[in-house]
Amino acid sequence: MTTSLLTDAQLARQPIEAMIPHRGSMLLLDAIDSFADTTLSAFANVDPHAWYADAAGAMPAWIGIEVMAQAIAAHVALIAMRAGGQARAGVLLGSRSYRALQPAFRSGARLRVQVSELLRSEAGHGAYECTLDDDGGVRCAEAVIKVFQPPDFQSFIEGSVSS
Repeated sequence: MTTSLLTDAQLARQPIEAMIPHRGSMLLLDAIDSFADTTLSAFANVDPHAWYADAAGAMPAWIGIEVMAQAIAAHVALIAMRAGGQARAGVLLGSRSYRALQPAFRSGARLRVQVSELLRSEAGHGAYECTLDDDGGVRCAEAVIKVFQPPDFQSFIEGSVSS
C-alpha cells in the first residue's frame, strides 16, 4: 500500500522518522495526534536524561522553538505524503516573537504542540502560529514561526555557507 492511499489518520500514525529527518537525541517529537490541511497536533515528552535537560531534568524553554519547528516539518511532510510524494527539506527562518511563559518545561511532562498554517507560498515560504501546552493544559510557549523550503536545498545551503 502506498502512502497516497492512506487516510489522514493512517498517515498520522506513521513513525515520526518517516516524516522528518531528525534522529537520535535531536528528534524531539514523539507522536502525531492529528493533522488536517492547515493544522497539526503532536506530542513531545520532556526526557530528564536528554542532552538538553537541566539539573532538575527539565527542558529549557528555548528548546520549545525547535519542538514547534519539528511539528511544522511533520505537517509539511504529511501533506506531501498525502499527495503521494515526499516533503522537500526546509529550514527554520526564525520568529518575530517566541514567547516562553515559563523558564523551563517540567521533567517528565508530555507537551502538546499545535501548529496552524498562516501562509504557504509556491516559492516555499511558510508561516505557522504555534502553541506548546503541558499535560495539564497550561500554555508553556507560543510563537509565529517562519520557514522556507528552497526548491534546491543543497544549492541553498551551499550558497548560505559561501555568503
